[in-house]
Amino acid sequence: MEELLFGTAGTPISSNGTDSLSGIKRVHELGLGCMELEFVRGVKMREDTARKVRVLAKKLYIGLSVHAPYYINLNSEGETLQKSRERILNSARIGHICGAGSVVIHAGFIQKNSRHDAYEKIKNELIQIREQMDSESINIALRIETMGRISQFGNLDEVLDITEVTGILPCIDFSHLHALYGKNNSREEFSDILTNIETKLGRNGLDNMHIHVSGIEYTSKGEKKHLEFEASDFKYKELAQSFLEFNIKGIVICESPNLEIDALKLKKEFEDSTV
Repeated sequence: MEELLFGTAGTPISSNGTDSLSGIKRVHELGLGCMELEFVRGVKMREDTARKVRVLAKKLYIGLSVHAPYYINLNSEGETLQKSRERILNSARIGHICGAGSVVIHAGFIQKNSRHDAYEKIKNELIQIREQMDSESINIALRIETMGRISQFGNLDEVLDITEVTGILPCIDFSHLHALYGKNNSREEFSDILTNIETKLGRNGLDNMHIHVSGIEYTSKGEKKHLEFEASDFKYKELAQSFLEFNIKGIVICESPNLEIDALKLKKEFEDSTV
């Protein structure tokens, strides 16, 4: 990607309608550049709607991504695992028709396994899912999100290491990384994260980023809920400065409760910053 786009997790609050087509139009009107299609409660978009979404987003130059359903656990067995596979595949199928570049996934929980065993289980599941996607010619990246609780799979090392699977990329949620241990909330720490990404994935990793960000409330157990930037201790201005310092490119999705307001704040901070 040639630039860094800022946008919303789903249809902006100020949109005239709640559907994805209305959301794309409103994102364009606001001067934002991307939107994440939220399939978090299930993949309910029909193929005919997905084709309309693709046409409109292309016409308005709005970058799209998809967030797969929350109810996914690849470190599981039986019906839970089978449904998790299908939710990812269905997200990828519809996302591909929409012209989205990525499907963001909460990969699973550690549960009674060691983190190593959970990693191996999830990796093997992703390999099989990618093979199925390839057999259907579904050309879309699967992005494993950094998570905000210790009980979940998805610390920074896990998300970067699992890119050993072809077609798997990271989704870096900086707010989750902050909530995980109450750290990662300064320009120096943000720079360390971006340095780790470049070390693992090379310059291409910084040129094709997918980022989630919001204010965040957390406890000793990690993430509690998303907040507006101004209601949180999250240093989004320093994050924007780090984006500029590393000249990153890709998509930044704001998940704050006031979606477009904080997305525009972060975009302005980035555009007004100097290294």
